[in-house]
Amino acid sequence: MTITTAKWSLDDYHRMVDVGILQQRHVELLHGEIIEMPPEGPIHADLSGDAADYLRQKLGSRVKVREAKPITLPNASEPEPDIAIVQPILYREHHPYPEQVLWVIEFANTSLAKDRDVKRKIYAEAGIPEYWRVNLNASELTVWRYERHPGNSAPQSNDYQFKQTFTQGTIRPVSFPEISFSVEYFLT
Repeated sequence: MTITTAKWSLDDYHRMVDVGILQQRHVELLHGEIIEMPPEGPIHADLSGDAADYLRQKLGSRVKVREAKPITLPNASEPEPDIAIVQPILYREHHPYPEQVLWVIEFANTSLAKDRDVKRKIYAEAGIPEYWRVNLNASELTVWRYERHPGNSAPQSNDYQFKQTFTQGTIRPVSFPEISFSVEYFLT
């Protein structure tokens, strides 16, 4: 006997949210599956909150920095990244779509494998240009990016081509190459 998992569409998921079925659950939709999210530990909550404040200070009104809020992706996914840096428009009719997301950041402690494999691929498939994952266990920041070609801002595949890991120094996001961020600020 073959066991098949029922997949949920974005519309199904939104209806469940609207009628309150998921009201007491901390979940996100990943590739059509409703996934429980572990509670945040103190270090996760503190570092991600400080990082969001740091991003707001450095980027100002050029972006919106959303903390633990959904983004709607076309691959039957509505993840809630720890931080999403998005275009500075109103999102009252819908959550940000991929073309409005500049980059996302996840802080990982117990969710390292999910953030490295599942969420990285979901973000890449959706065409989000940059993904940062802070490994709280190893105190390192790993950055995945798409290769860009002159005159073409679309990704060239369904996965990121570049991966770089930092433990110190500075980093410049693709969307704002003129602004540098201290790597240590995300790790300590």
